[in-house]
Amino acid sequence: MTRPRLLFYCQHSVGLGHLVRSVNLVDGLAEDFDVTLLNGGPWPTDLPQPDGVDIVHLPALGLDADYALVSRDERYTVEEAVDLRRSMVLDSFRATAPDVLLVELFPFGRKKFRTELMPLLELARSTRPAPLVACSLRDILVGSRRDQQGHDDRASRITNEFFDAVLVHADDRFATLEETFHPTVPLRTPVHYTGFVRGPVDRDPTRAREPRVLVSAGGGLVGAPLFRAAVDAQPRWLADHGLRTLIVTGPFLPEPVVDELAVRAAASDGLDVVRYLPDLGGEMAASAVSVSQAGYNTTMDILGSTTPAVVVPYGEGREDEQAERAGRLERLGALRVLDPDRLSGDTLADAVGSALDWSPLSVPLALDGRTRTPALLRSLLPARDAEPVR
Repeated sequence: MTRPRLLFYCQHSVGLGHLVRSVNLVDGLAEDFDVTLLNGGPWPTDLPQPDGVDIVHLPALGLDADYALVSRDERYTVEEAVDLRRSMVLDSFRATAPDVLLVELFPFGRKKFRTELMPLLELARSTRPAPLVACSLRDILVGSRRDQQGHDDRASRITNEFFDAVLVHADDRFATLEETFHPTVPLRTPVHYTGFVRGPVDRDPTRAREPRVLVSAGGGLVGAPLFRAAVDAQPRWLADHGLRTLIVTGPFLPEPVVDELAVRAAASDGLDVVRYLPDLGGEMAASAVSVSQAGYNTTMDILGSTTPAVVVPYGEGREDEQAERAGRLERLGALRVLDPDRLSGDTLADAVGSALDWSPLSVPLALDGRTRTPALLRSLLPARDAEPVR
């Protein structure tokens, strides 16, 4: 029997979270679908490409601190990249003729990329037979835009017109879409909760914990304040608790900061700095304490281990989803939160020292979104054929 075809659009603009979650998703989707991934941001050298998935790398774009588009590909200006990407996105749709079009975040975010996404959605709706069109969403949305009400209403209208389903990659006992999405235009498109998405877990249960603090910040682009505070706290961790410190910078930490950390490590006993670890979750599980931000994928690693975790949510500009996620998990007893406004070497050293005497509670949330999502999409395909064309 012919396998259904799926085209998945993903754009990561600051960190790695959206890309890593999408890669974990397509890895699971490839079991049931012929998958093509449209990747809109830089692909880290150390991140493996999923087996059995065709990847179309668009000219990389991102957002700067003022949320303006910037080119991440030195071959193209922003304007050149925008024009080429639009053509590549539409050509990919025509070439794959997908049964399912899965769009990550838009229209609940990624407004800056509407010039390629709206033509894609219009093409999908005009195609006969039309593909099932679904949105792939994380657990918590950003809720502090300047015109949040206008944004939510616009997202609801677009979703109602162009999407057959909204897939929220969360457990609805933890977070529901309605908690961070408040349109005055009622959302008519069905919303489905898939459970949280994690990568496959393959760890040695006999591996002993190492006497170290593991410090990470996702892709690392905005991790410098956390890493500098960890370097300042490291002598106390070593002297007071006998703990070494391992900093995982991520591929996007600016090179001058990487060099600065390397110099500090060379002059310090018990401090190591690396760019990447192939199994960060496994290394977290084998550490005495984890220190990190509170991105989606990092918190999945935290929930998958029994390691005490201290998180410092990233919250610059209008980014408030990490603080909301961290606060909910702290109330459940899964981790401890250090307010980023209080971050310093001393406060971080104190937080880790306190965490050593604390055991996180096991939180029974659904973490099987990687396997439930393809089954859900397969179940929606027959129903789509019976629905009237909007």
